[in-house]
Amino acid sequence: IRLDRAGRFWHDGELVTHDGMAKAFATWIVRHPDDGRFILSNGYDWTYFSVEDTPFFITRLVPDGDQVMVELSDGTEEPLDLETLCEGADAALFARVKAGAYQARFTQSAQIALAPLLVEEPDGRVLLAVGERRLEVPARKA
Repeated sequence: IRLDRAGRFWHDGELVTHDGMAKAFATWIVRHPDDGRFILSNGYDWTYFSVEDTPFFITRLVPDGDQVMVELSDGTEEPLDLETLCEGADAALFARVKAGAYQARFTQSAQIALAPLLVEEPDGRVLLAVGERRLEVPARKA
């Protein structure tokens, strides 16, 4: 089983097209306690799987005053940790999620939803404005 950089699961080279199965896989993502590798665990059985880029995806966001709430590909919601935002080589945005344990990639629609929070400074820099905060988004570290 493989999770690609677009958030799609593949099994034996075939795209997992059953919505329920793909959603279940997304909720089963954890790290193996002994070696830290990604596994899918439903509480009874588990298997290793490969992750092309990130194990989670930010699928939706809702600005809420001084914070931004995000919905993740596993259906959970949490505040966006603005200090962990970074930009990848392909202009995709990333942030740490699950109390910093994992990195998540913004889906295209979630990234577009950030547009109203972008402000251009007099010096030409574009910053993310959340409440009174202005943040420059650094490049993603390898």
